[in-house]
Amino acid sequence: MTQARQGDSDFPLSEVPASARKGLFSTSIMLFGFTFFTATMFAGGRIGMAFDFTTLLWAAVIGNLLLGAYAAVLGLIACRSGLNSVLMGRFCFGEMGSKLSDILLGFTQVGWYAWGTATIALVLVKILGLPEGLTIPLMVLFGFGFCVTAFVGYKGLDLLSRFAVPAMLALLVCSLWIATRDVGGLDALMAIEPSESMTLSVAITMVFGTFVSGATQATNWTRFAKNGRVAVLASLIGFFIGNGLMIIAGAYGAIVYQQPDVVEVLVLQGLSMAAVVMLFLNLWTTQDNTIYNFAAAGCNLLRTGRRRLVTLGGAAIGTLLAIGGMSDMLIPFLILLGSIIPPIGGVIMADYFYGHRGRYPALADSQLPTFNWVGLAAYFIGALCAYLSPWIAPIVGILVGALAYVLLFEAQRALLGRNAALAEPRA
Repeated sequence: MTQARQGDSDFPLSEVPASARKGLFSTSIMLFGFTFFTATMFAGGRIGMAFDFTTLLWAAVIGNLLLGAYAAVLGLIACRSGLNSVLMGRFCFGEMGSKLSDILLGFTQVGWYAWGTATIALVLVKILGLPEGLTIPLMVLFGFGFCVTAFVGYKGLDLLSRFAVPAMLALLVCSLWIATRDVGGLDALMAIEPSESMTLSVAITMVFGTFVSGATQATNWTRFAKNGRVAVLASLIGFFIGNGLMIIAGAYGAIVYQQPDVVEVLVLQGLSMAAVVMLFLNLWTTQDNTIYNFAAAGCNLLRTGRRRLVTLGGAAIGTLLAIGGMSDMLIPFLILLGSIIPPIGGVIMADYFYGHRGRYPALADSQLPTFNWVGLAAYFIGALCAYLSPWIAPIVGILVGALAYVLLFEAQRALLGRNAALAEPRA
């Protein structure tokens, strides 16, 4: 049965056709809404406590420029091929080997979904003074409520982003203006000394690592871009500008109020109800994208086109993890993501540009190996080096994964050539 007959126009198991491609505004607003994420503002708050404003800006610019470039390269591949990261994984990891990337990417997204679901329930109980007994029912409500737009598909995500992004931008501008007034102007802001310590390398790692898993799966939307220029620009707008704004906004409040929690900052500014609205819109525009990513990975893992059913299943898993205490595990979760996710992107890029010379064959017509040991080995080498690296772990994972793929690809080709020569009959 074709995906069209199933009524799903999001093409979970095939290339996006030219008739379904989108323009710059649609793709950009989608990624902008995706990167408007409370956890990124929390990370910015942590950085803001440790640096003066000038150094903070450098950390934000460098980290988000690297993140935007990474997302843009993957976005270009997605646009040209019409495939998302999990479908690209079939080429670089093999038909069965790609289930590794499905599990890893699906796990990270359902983990984020659980964190967001738990966070909004806990914050609402605290800010509104609700009974503690409502925490779990609220988690269930938001766990399934946030997935409604993802259940609809690209159109639902697009519609929400068009409404929520301008509203959140307006609230952020208002908050930044109040913070500037409260601190006594920009000169007073620049004079504030940091209250904590952190190296620039760690700060860049936090900026890059906070949303690198999202950048790896942003291909779910950049594959809908009508051309490569749209995919690249939308990625930079979403991940350099959008994610950068979240980092700076979170850090700005932390510098002024010495409080890394953005929700607490809004409460201190007398914007309690605005904080509730901000949190709700902020999380919803990311939560629906996150569970949509989970569904994309789940469809490839199970080889099913029933994207809506997988979406509901992911929401159920995320809700259970939220109830189980996922909100207390954000920092360890971020450290783990910085090691295990970026090498997937590195291997995909090396496989596309080097292994396939910049062009995938049609997925339906491809005779793929069960396991692509070159890609799998390169991934594990990249992930191990990222985990052990004292430097910026996500960047190490990407670079080492890509380099390992190229070296192993050439070694395999040399070995196959040698075996073919030995097999030739001698005169």
